[in-house]
Amino acid sequence: MQRTVHVIGAGVSGLAASVRLANAGHRIHLHEATPQAGGRCRSYYDQATDLVIDNGNHLLLSGNRHALAYARAIGTEAGLQGPSKAEFAFVDLATQKRWTLRINRGPIPFWIFRGSQRVPDTRPSDYLKLMPLLRAKRGERVDQYIACKGPLYQRLVQPLMLAALNIDPPIGSAGLAGAIVRETLLAGGGACRPLIARDGLSAVLVEPAIDLLKRKGATVSFDHELHKITVAGGRVSTLTFGSDTISLGGDDIVIMAVPARQAATLVPELKTPTQFVSILNAHFRVETSLAIPPILGVVGGLVEWIFPFPHRLSVTISAADRLMNAPRDDLARKIWQEICAATGVQGELPPWQIVRERRATFAATPEQDALRPGTETSVKNLLLAGDWTDTGLPSTIEGSIRSGDKAADHVLKLG
Repeated sequence: MQRTVHVIGAGVSGLAASVRLANAGHRIHLHEATPQAGGRCRSYYDQATDLVIDNGNHLLLSGNRHALAYARAIGTEAGLQGPSKAEFAFVDLATQKRWTLRINRGPIPFWIFRGSQRVPDTRPSDYLKLMPLLRAKRGERVDQYIACKGPLYQRLVQPLMLAALNIDPPIGSAGLAGAIVRETLLAGGGACRPLIARDGLSAVLVEPAIDLLKRKGATVSFDHELHKITVAGGRVSTLTFGSDTISLGGDDIVIMAVPARQAATLVPELKTPTQFVSILNAHFRVETSLAIPPILGVVGGLVEWIFPFPHRLSVTISAADRLMNAPRDDLARKIWQEICAATGVQGELPPWQIVRERRATFAATPEQDALRPGTETSVKNLLLAGDWTDTGLPSTIEGSIRSGDKAADHVLKLG
């Protein structure tokens, strides 16, 4: 049966649901409140650096099967680039120690028994102490399962969990941390190879999806913000976009793929996360001939991850609420000094831009994780998508796309 599906929100969760359903032959109407698609996962021209930059730096892994399937569906899997093996370079700014984590391809962790491949100053037995996270309950904290101290924690677990959970790891959801361990370290190097959209997020994950949807006959409406959902007889009957009201047919479906706060406003009885955490990204226009790793983890400083792109170096700092009101010039100078120390790049502060995402992700605590709703709602034809829904993962691109796939699967099961 060919259904009409209204997808509210053109972030990657909404795009994933739309692409999956359009490819299955359904009629898609995609509504986006802003002038562009992508949400937090988008690129734009920045005047300060005279470059196209990403709103945020997003890392994918080769084991992110939903994200890779989405990229294949829109024909851009080749645009996700990275090393041929699961290798992660690190530098400790406090000690100037450098190392590269090399995870063997299969699930049996031979790498932890080889000193040149594991974290310095760690023993194989240290890694086994992470195993309790695999049986962690969602209502409990990380520090109830592992010791949040020592070289392994400081040089691997803390950077990994901070990037994934976007909060101080000890207070994070042990259930979500366990999911990260299962889908990365425990899965082996075949699932851990880092992938970056070197040509920009929009070029790889957003614009090709919009083009595909239009070729499939979908309507895509920008600056089309949903103001009201009317429910009658347990079903969504009308959607009101300003002065534009759309009446739904008896078999029509609505997938609401908007941020949590907007979803709670549109459906007041909906349970959603209520606490959110910021991320800070910094971009520096620089030409360098140095061989900088595709992703460089930084320990012992303000900077956490450095990503080299054509004509720029970009930085991510997670759980950045403390930096949201810091003077931009001071931040730029401090970050640039750490980039130089970490990479060997030299020179005065180049053209730069700082992007502060004040509500980047929900706070991945046990309490907030418990507030995440599932895909289905009490309204028969209203489904949810978004990284804040119950995907089993923290707020990641993989989780966001997984939520869109889950919503699409519910529609496909209806026949």
